[in-house]
Amino acid sequence: MQEISKDKFEIVGNSSIESEKISKASLSFWKDVFTRFKKNKLAVFGLVLLILLIVMSLIGPLLTPYNYYENDYTKTNQPPSAEHYFGTDDLGRDMFARIWYGAKISLFIGVAAALIDLVIGVIWGGIAGYKGGKTDEVMMRIADVLYGIPYLLLVILLMVVLGQGIWTMILAMSITGWINMARMVRGQVLSLKSQEYILASRTLGASVSRIMSKHLVPNAMGPILVTLTLTVPNAIFTEAFLSYLGLGLTPPLASWGTMANDGIGALQYYPWRLFFPALFICLTIFAFNVIGDGIRDALDPRLRK
Repeated sequence: MQEISKDKFEIVGNSSIESEKISKASLSFWKDVFTRFKKNKLAVFGLVLLILLIVMSLIGPLLTPYNYYENDYTKTNQPPSAEHYFGTDDLGRDMFARIWYGAKISLFIGVAAALIDLVIGVIWGGIAGYKGGKTDEVMMRIADVLYGIPYLLLVILLMVVLGQGIWTMILAMSITGWINMARMVRGQVLSLKSQEYILASRTLGASVSRIMSKHLVPNAMGPILVTLTLTVPNAIFTEAFLSYLGLGLTPPLASWGTMANDGIGALQYYPWRLFFPALFICLTIFAFNVIGDGIRDALDPRLRK
């Protein structure tokens, strides 16, 4: 029989070698999240805005020859000008220098309170969710009792005992601020601890701390990050609210909340004294909120294509 030559045949479509080629580079989970986050223009704008605020809080006071605490009674309540970019207050202090010094204080309070909430909430909620049973019941009832304490009463008591200051305010926020994080982490751990890889780790003799640090917390990191980004603006707004009530920092320290408190009485005649601190409070809260929404959307598996 005559042998049939391969030259008489033509391959239609892709060859077996071409069909096995990877048409798209594989992405890790977090790289895929970052790629999807970059497509969210509003979230990227919020991130850029937040970076600018942080940079200006560091270099802003260096851009003016005035400092945040020096009084000049010959220049009281001057409107914004080339000499004083944001005007002056009732003591003649430069508002531009005070705004960026206040940004450093407000951002520090917000981030510090959020990180404390993160640590306590992850540990408390993780242990409660993993242990379950009576341990979970007791731990979450303690959290419910703390959550029911009137916040303003707690703050006032701490201010009376410890005095007004940055660390007193951070402590007041942290006593009950971690509860929402703990509840979220507990819910995530309850849904994850029944997975097969957790059972395999327990069978192989892994300790509770190793299971928590290597498996449960990393797999719950998405919701944790979203909650964290939404905790920071809440802490900043709380600081502004307490300072507005006169429970904030002591003079001559400046934060956006204390500046807003000082400017509310001069709103009718010197509106810039309230406008600038209120503007930057709103911009910061807006930036953190849109970043949190962007992270949430990037981590949502239902939105993946």
